[in-house]
Formats: sequence, C-alpha cells, structure tokens
Amino acid sequence: MKIDKKILDRLIFIDTETTGLNDEDRIFQIAYEFRGEEKEALFKPPVPISIEASETTGYTNKDVQDKESFAESAMKKDLEKIFSDEKNIFVAHNAKFDLKMIEKEGLKIGPVIDTLKVAQYLDPQGKLGAYRLQYLRYALDLDVKDARAHDALGDIRVLKALFERLFLRMRKDFESDEEVLEKMIEISSQPVLIKKITFGKYAGEFVEVIAKNDPGYLEWLLKEKQKQAAAGDVDEDWIYTLQKHL
Repeated sequence: MKIDKKILDRLIFIDTETTGLNDEDRIFQIAYEFRGEEKEALFKPPVPISIEASETTGYTNKDVQDKESFAESAMKKDLEKIFSDEKNIFVAHNAKFDLKMIEKEGLKIGPVIDTLKVAQYLDPQGKLGAYRLQYLRYALDLDVKDARAHDALGDIRVLKALFERLFLRMRKDFESDEEVLEKMIEISSQPVLIKKITFGKYAGEFVEVIAKNDPGYLEWLLKEKQKQAAAGDVDEDWIYTLQKHL
C-alpha cells in the first residue's frame, strides 16, 4: 500500500536546529523536503549557539559565523511561497517547538501534523517506551539511510519514514487517504492523553495507576505544570492528562 501522490505533494517535512530551548533562542539550521526535493542550510543566528546545543548537534558558532541570516535567505522566500498555499501541510516531530521557532522568523503556518502526537495516539496501551524521534526510529525499525541524529537533514529523513509508517497504520481504519490526513491534523491540534510518566520516582509507571495509588503526587505535578504555563512554558498534554485523571 502506498500513499496517494496528491497527498504527499501537499506535505512539507521540516526540522530545525536552534541555539537553545529558551524564548530568546533562534534557528541556525533548517532542512525540509517538499515534493521529493530536499533542501538544507546553516544560518548565522542573531544569538550565539549555546554549549548545550553544540553538544547535541555537533555544530558550533564557528560553523555559522560566515553564513547568511535566515531573514535574508532564499530559503525563507521558498518557505513563504510554500506556506502561502493553505493546502500545504507542515509536518514535524514535536511540531509546536519547530512551529514556534519558525514563526519567530515571521513565517505564517497553516495546517500542522505532529508525528509525536500521532504516535502517542496510536499507542493507547503505552507499549512504546518513549516517543522521541530517534527512539521511534529504532523501536519501529524504520529503514532510513544516511540520517545523522540531531542534524536537521538527517532528522527529516527519519521524520518522513515515521510519517509514512503512522499514515499506513491509520489507513487500515479509514476509507481514504484524505480521511487519514484530516484525522492526523485533528489529533495534532488537540492535547494528547499521556499514558506513562518518564521522570521522577514513578518513571515508567502508568499515570492511571498513579492516580489511584498516589493522587497527591499528580496534584503536585499539575500545580508545577500550571506554574510553568503561567511563566509561558505551556505543556498542554500534561495539563490535559493530569486534569483528566484528577
């Protein structure tokens, strides 16, 4: 079974690497694939690449010191043209992060598919240990060549393979590719119910079980998530999950 080419031609698979994870941080690498063509570039960001970002990606400020800014690049013009067509769909893993970073650059994005949320949705029993892109690459045995982790170009190759796996899994439950696409967009626009906790003293346990045995812990966690949200760091999936169980 293959995905209809008319569907694939509407999808832009995209990944960014950034100077850090804070509000002031910006993009220094973008890669995307659209209609079978890959594009990738490094840019000189308006703020330095943090040591932590260099540790993760392998890129340093020396690698971008002679690069053009994204604001003045041909890639920005290309993306503006792609996103000006409201039929085209932004596909990313943990899309809210890439979306936030790209919108900082003045680009307006239309419909979004977040493969992280779709993967969570398709794992109702919480059998997968995690939903990180590289974890899913190996957990689902995705056959992806020449894809270095935490490099934007490598990550979009894994992203596309993951999308295709998830799409074809959902295709079994729908009449058409268009219906699958609409469902993916719907899932991506809503909070997802988290099944397992991956941190703290209950790491690896189901949230549903913790709710029965130690609801006070979840009440504390909800307050912490709400504090973070008030400071601008909104984790909608966790807030939705905790409120659902409490």
